[in-house]
Amino acid sequence: MNSEYYEYQLTIDKILDSGSRSFSDREIVYRDIRRYTFRSFANSVKRLANGLRKIGVKKGEKIGVIDWDTDVYMHNYYAIPMLGAVLHTVNIRYPLELIAKTILHAEDRYLVVRDEFMPLIEKAKGIMPVGMKVISYSDSKEKVRSPLDTIDFWELIESNEPSEEEINVNESDMATIFYTSGTTGEPKGVWFNHRKIVLHAMSVSLVGARPPLSLTSNDVYMILVPMFHVHAWGYPYVALMAGVKYVLPGKYDYSFILRLMDKENVTYSAMVPTILYLLLTNPDAPKYLHVFKRWKVTIGGSALPEGLAKKAKELGITVIGGYGLSETCPVLSVGYYNSAIEGLDDNTKFMEQITAGAPIPLVQIKIVDPATGKEKETGKIGEIVVRAPWLTQEYYKDPEKTKALWKGGWLHTGDLAYMDQYGYIHIVDREKDAIKSGGEFIPSLLLENAISLHPKVSQVAVVGIKDEKWGERPAAFIVPKEQVSEEEIRQFLLKLADEGKIQKWWIPDRFIFISSMPLTSTNKIDKKVLRDMTQTK
Repeated sequence: MNSEYYEYQLTIDKILDSGSRSFSDREIVYRDIRRYTFRSFANSVKRLANGLRKIGVKKGEKIGVIDWDTDVYMHNYYAIPMLGAVLHTVNIRYPLELIAKTILHAEDRYLVVRDEFMPLIEKAKGIMPVGMKVISYSDSKEKVRSPLDTIDFWELIESNEPSEEEINVNESDMATIFYTSGTTGEPKGVWFNHRKIVLHAMSVSLVGARPPLSLTSNDVYMILVPMFHVHAWGYPYVALMAGVKYVLPGKYDYSFILRLMDKENVTYSAMVPTILYLLLTNPDAPKYLHVFKRWKVTIGGSALPEGLAKKAKELGITVIGGYGLSETCPVLSVGYYNSAIEGLDDNTKFMEQITAGAPIPLVQIKIVDPATGKEKETGKIGEIVVRAPWLTQEYYKDPEKTKALWKGGWLHTGDLAYMDQYGYIHIVDREKDAIKSGGEFIPSLLLENAISLHPKVSQVAVVGIKDEKWGERPAAFIVPKEQVSEEEIRQFLLKLADEGKIQKWWIPDRFIFISSMPLTSTNKIDKKVLRDMTQTK
């Protein structure tokens, strides 16, 4: 029997087409420079895809992008995978040598570069891949002057018609590649196919509609996760799928971001804790209390300190925690209300929503003994291992690390946590960051959370330092809000110990006061630098 059955492929072009059809007049806004409707954006993306094809981009070839969070980057999130090519989101906060190393390892054939980064590429010309073509652009749309032979990005759009030609792209084709932030050693390449990205966007869209976020298509998103980092947590795809107005901040300038949030009526953002801290402590923040009252925020990348969460709540911000890794696309869990807590009192719900959250749809999470792989009981600490349909299947060109990542058919996160009676995950440490003192572990994240509750503490990070008697002891680095003594902090922690909230022997031996925290390329607190600082302070 003849059949013309069509095997529908979960590819990124389907997200673009769905968004432009169902929400054609929704906007994508880049700072105060350019704005598009979803319809005009889709048209522009298809022009770019046609232009890329005409300059010779072939299926499977990798195209690196070096840019801030811009409309140009947003175009490339769609146009490159739609061609069957691979988007390489280059970490612009790496040193030049490491940028070149990831470009070489990924085997990029093309590079899209914002004008202000062109001197970087010119400097690295001698170590870049032979024959790699550079596509440059400026916000003004003037051609970029460079000794390199470059292709003008805007011409690729403006000199081409939007092609509706069906391209042979399969959902199993590689769509994106990027490199881990390097917080646990040398950066590793992780990649994702179309199917993984589409399913991830669907699940994140679905869980965002649940309380306490309760997001709808009337919300306005400004995602403050760099677009080079884990697909900006998938939100450039979620935005068109969910039909929401999407605001792109460009290079992060926190005073400007607050003004843009006000002007564009932003109601939802996602970010690491450091970014929330920088916004709430910005000198202009008191002018925008009316913005905070409508603002909903998901925090990931690092644990959400209880002190910061309570400060946000005082300002009227709805804040929840989330959890994921570069290797997991990234979202695994979010602090939405599951059925176990939706009927509980407000304080209990708040304390659960600021944890690492409960697994989102299609995610399986277990807490296991790292040595045996045996699942831990509720409330017992072990390593988080996961399964989901969007996890990276391998580290690119690194079979040995891949084997360790996927030991036993579960992805091993290296994070230590316990699951409570309601099904919410409480991260207590990275396996590598756990402080082993006298044969027992001191969970640095729980200790940081306790110190963050002191009213004079703005930021805190705890690291282990060598100790002749105990092996390791904790040292706490503190950014104070105002003058505070070591003894004040110690007495505060002793009180928490008497209340049974921490163990007395967890209290740090050293308190080091600093003016600001060192940050990684993804704005997380850099504990490697802090450990080095313990040798000099």
